[in-house]
Amino acid sequence: MWTPICLLGGAGITDRVAHGHDADRFVEIGSLTKVLTGTVLARLEAEGDLGFDTPLEECLDEVPRGTGITLRHLAEHTSGLPRLPVGLTGLPTGPPDDPYADFTEAALRESLRDLDRLTAGRQGREEYSNLGYAVLGLALTTVTGRSYQQLLDTHVLLPLGLDAGAMTARPPEGRRLVPRDLFGRPRPLWTLTGAILPAGGLWAACRTVADLLVALLVERRFGEPAPSWQRGPSLRWHDGATRGSSAVAAAYDDGRWVLVHRLGHLTGTSEVAKHALRRTTPPRTASSADEH
Repeated sequence: MWTPICLLGGAGITDRVAHGHDADRFVEIGSLTKVLTGTVLARLEAEGDLGFDTPLEECLDEVPRGTGITLRHLAEHTSGLPRLPVGLTGLPTGPPDDPYADFTEAALRESLRDLDRLTAGRQGREEYSNLGYAVLGLALTTVTGRSYQQLLDTHVLLPLGLDAGAMTARPPEGRRLVPRDLFGRPRPLWTLTGAILPAGGLWAACRTVADLLVALLVERRFGEPAPSWQRGPSLRWHDGATRGSSAVAAAYDDGRWVLVHRLGHLTGTSEVAKHALRRTTPPRTASSADEH
């Protein structure tokens, strides 16, 4: 059975939408959501409302005093928080095969009372943390008094010329694209609309994600990209995976970029993106052209 795939890219990359994918319907983007959460934080700092170095305890009353954790730590995965929320060690804690279903805001706030125990001796080293981004999202909504969607629309989507709700946790049912089994029935998905939303719960059309990628990493419309992006010497990227989708967004500093999204296949998506980028060549600068 062929895997539905959407591959969009810049110069030198041939767009490909095949095997039942649709670049204009909403799909889960998983941890690419973290890029949006980090960009909201960066925008709030630029506007003077909140800072990367704001202590977490100043944002959330449940956080014990003296942890030393800042919003920057959460954005850069150096807070010392574990990868998964408390109680989520790889086994479902909610309904069968839906591990985040019971991870509510109330459950997250309660877990914060033990934050100093969770992070003891771990702060400062990088450890990828979904829990950290759930906490960061809660801090942003609590301090501003606005919902995650309102923050996303106001500080990211609308300023970039995208529609409010173009990235959302609750897309219209008729515009969703989900993986299906051999009989055409929709496969079950995780519940990612609760406290875990800022870490991995957004849906968006691939064309929208591509527009966002170009605006943030190629055109640098907001200046220096948020620290949520993973970074190499000349490349920024982020991937994401849910129960039913996988995605990779990446761009070189010279402007080459690619977005890959696949349905129902969680491995190999990064390799597809790497292969597409390797087939491109860096643009010739004026100085390099003069040398020939």
